[in-house]
Amino acid sequence: MTDESKVDTYIAAQADFARPILTHVRALVHAAHPDVTEAIKWGFPHFLYKTKNLASMAAFKSHAAVNLWYSDAEKPREGMGHLGKLTSLTDLPCDDDLRTLLTKALALIDAGAKPPRRTDRCPREPLPVPPALTAAIAANPAAATIWSSFPPGKIRDYCEWIIEAKTAPTRDKRIAQAIEWIAQGKSRNWKYEKR
Repeated sequence: MTDESKVDTYIAAQADFARPILTHVRALVHAAHPDVTEAIKWGFPHFLYKTKNLASMAAFKSHAAVNLWYSDAEKPREGMGHLGKLTSLTDLPCDDDLRTLLTKALALIDAGAKPPRRTDRCPREPLPVPPALTAAIAANPAAATIWSSFPPGKIRDYCEWIIEAKTAPTRDKRIAQAIEWIAQGKSRNWKYEKR
């Protein structure tokens, strides 16, 4: 299956409200520059220019999102993309504004620029470690040693995973799995880390 047909399949599988948004954005990106290619990365469509991420789009249960990798535009607080939560075509900026954003991004890639990094991020408050996880870590010396060296982000990932369990049996199963991984020095998302 080609990358373009994977994007076709992705769009076709989305909710009725999302398909027109995704189709419109896709057409606009390709109209901005004929050398843009498509790929599915992290489970949703990306548009690539000279192998660099130019833009991406995704659909969720009740909204869609568009992310512009080379944009200094402020991201809204809601939604993952630069254009906020999109529920219909009318939520998109006008085509001329989108073309302008894409043209600027293409020029930045041509100039060898790197995507801007967010500088407004504040460290998140640490989550409380669930007592059952604390007890399980204390009972496993190997896990306790590794746990004490984990940075705050890795600790938070495990805490979120366990706190989000909806039932006690799920929580207990996750704690057992967490202790096994922690004792091996693995982060919660170790399967997705670059090796």
